[in-house]
Amino acid sequence: MVQKVSATTYLKLLAVAMFWGGTFIAGRIVAPQIPHMIAAALRFLVACALLLPLAWKLEGGLPKLNRQQLHATFALGATGIFLYNICFFSALESMPAGRTALFVALNPIVTAVLLSVLFGERLGIRRWFGIVIAFVGAAVVITRGDLLGAWQDVSQSIGKGELFMLCAICAWAAYTIIGRHALKGLTPIAATTYASLWGLLLLLCGAATEVTKFELSHLTWQVMGALIYLGAFGTVIGFVWYYEGVKAIGPARTAVFNNLVPVFGIGFGTWMLGEPLLISMVLGGVLVVTGVLLTNR
Repeated sequence: MVQKVSATTYLKLLAVAMFWGGTFIAGRIVAPQIPHMIAAALRFLVACALLLPLAWKLEGGLPKLNRQQLHATFALGATGIFLYNICFFSALESMPAGRTALFVALNPIVTAVLLSVLFGERLGIRRWFGIVIAFVGAAVVITRGDLLGAWQDVSQSIGKGELFMLCAICAWAAYTIIGRHALKGLTPIAATTYASLWGLLLLLCGAATEVTKFELSHLTWQVMGALIYLGAFGTVIGFVWYYEGVKAIGPARTAVFNNLVPVFGIGFGTWMLGEPLLISMVLGGVLVVTGVLLTNR
């Protein structure tokens, strides 16, 4: 029975990586058409519309939160929903989907470093070596292989899209770590639903400032389909299964599956959007994954 449950958990995490790889394609479709906080708010309107009846059907509703859970779920909403999605859509407005997805591979590294700094989890020489390799790989991806040129002029390689995505991975690392504490006494569905509701509230406040920039004609069937995908697969199914993984095997081992998100993201970007596959993306991606494997072995 233990082996069966464990296998199911890993298969779900594999599917989550595929769903999240697809979110970069959907986000690339949405980002140029709709203001970012409105797009994120629409995504989580879809998500909450699905999460609330799901919580009611499977668990009889949402539990009442104590003060600690209230603070934790708000922090989840502020980091993994509000901040991450603003940075996510902002990055995709100016970067190809595949290149943006490669940044996700840094999540386990940032998570491991934060766990070490904030919670005293030890990182031996091998793990620090893995962190260095991963960051070198990230530098290759970010600079498109021109490390020397970037050293001479950082602005040539690092634009606002790269900076937004670096902020996004920091927000997601915080979300993963906070999830360890938010799950105490809460099921994955309850934690995800509360986080989504908090995030939606924050996004709606921000979206109110962008109403004048929104044009209804840009809400095409492709954009609506992408938003539904982001809400249903990228959020509801993805977040719930991800949290099941965090609860079953821990945040560090769960975060390792983020390595597959760039693989799916690049593959979908090349196949569906016709984006070029650069050698620097392949070499840098291999270095990042190698570093992550060493860090989380």
